[in-house]
Amino acid sequence: MNNIQEVLIPKKQQGHLLQNVENQFDKAADLIDLDEGLRKILASHNNEILVNFPVKMDDGSIKVFTGFRVQHNNVLGPYKGGLRYHPNLDLDDSRALAMWMTWKTSLARLPFGGAKGGVQINPKEYSQAELERVTRRFTFAMGDNIGPEYDIPAPDVNTSAQTMAWISDTYMSTKSPDQRSRNQHIVTGKPISAGGLEGRDQATGYGVVVSLKRWAAHRDISLKEMSFIVQGFGKVGYWSAHYLEKNGAKMIAVQDESGSLYNTEGISVESLRAYTNSNNNRIDGFSMADRIDDVDFFGLACDICIPAAMGNQITEKNVFDIKAKVVAEGANGPVNNEADYILNERKIDIIPDIICNSGGVIASYFEWLQNRNGEIWEVNEVFQKLDSMISSSFDRALIQSDVYKTDWRTGAYIEALSRIIASYQQSGIFP
Repeated sequence: MNNIQEVLIPKKQQGHLLQNVENQFDKAADLIDLDEGLRKILASHNNEILVNFPVKMDDGSIKVFTGFRVQHNNVLGPYKGGLRYHPNLDLDDSRALAMWMTWKTSLARLPFGGAKGGVQINPKEYSQAELERVTRRFTFAMGDNIGPEYDIPAPDVNTSAQTMAWISDTYMSTKSPDQRSRNQHIVTGKPISAGGLEGRDQATGYGVVVSLKRWAAHRDISLKEMSFIVQGFGKVGYWSAHYLEKNGAKMIAVQDESGSLYNTEGISVESLRAYTNSNNNRIDGFSMADRIDDVDFFGLACDICIPAAMGNQITEKNVFDIKAKVVAEGANGPVNNEADYILNERKIDIIPDIICNSGGVIASYFEWLQNRNGEIWEVNEVFQKLDSMISSSFDRALIQSDVYKTDWRTGAYIEALSRIIASYQQSGIFP
């Protein structure tokens, strides 16, 4: 047995996203000796909304879908978080993702809390017209549980700017004409023509690379000529690869649900993008790389590993295969707690998700402000502010990890919790 596996690892079951985020919170709370009352508040969720709603299919049949919205905490401002469409989405996943949003928005110093949710659906099985009806009916079922100053959804897995446009239009259609112009910021991640922000699509992937540049500066190395692998080639994976390639790094492998590709000489990010655009957003069949077994993907020799798909992808089952210098968490919770412990023991850096993929919610804040104030933000201004805010989050998390002699993820949590604690201390608990 590997020596690290013999080291005492927390015994609590690690396999579920909610258990992962709860354990991460507990570790940080223990280190700072968090007040027991605040611990109880932050370990619970303010509201959990579940709706079952009927939708007419193209063939005239009726299907009933289940949707969720979990609102974790709003002490710092309105709830903020994505909506995902996925057949395996459940209430516990939504709880975990909502908590992560609370820590992420706090760490970035945004005036938001955390929420998450979505619909149990595989969008690939439905037509565009059916997805529109599902989205509009879900929005109507949510009613006043969302709102531009209360809970602001955004795109997530399998949702898009088009999804947000349908939500915005549906929500505003329920308001009187004099109120509609004041509700444009009900969602973020909208199309540019509907009040969206230039650069929003790129923001999460761009932020991944900002955090990697900060990591490289911290380690006194250069990203130029580094090799990287990316799991997921959607918006986050593609834009991460795009900006890394622009910084002189080389993509040698990529994986999505259709398979895994490898080329030690490098895979052109833009060539693969052009191919996936014509292949139903799938990488399989791309001729300029070799197909490899999916189980071999994370064990490839590389400098940078970017899991940018779903949660719990790097676990105790494959963590000893990792050869990268750094794991940059483009997805939420891609490394479970056992794997996190082992990576730290192996001295492999982890840029935690609440820093690494925070570009999306930061850009969402910019869009929210743009709509709220009737402004137009230039894309260069967006990227400059993203650079500054993500770099600041990275630096503050590392300071806390040094102060408390802990890992970077826990340092990030401690920094995020400090702002929330201060707010409760100043406002108190009503009544």
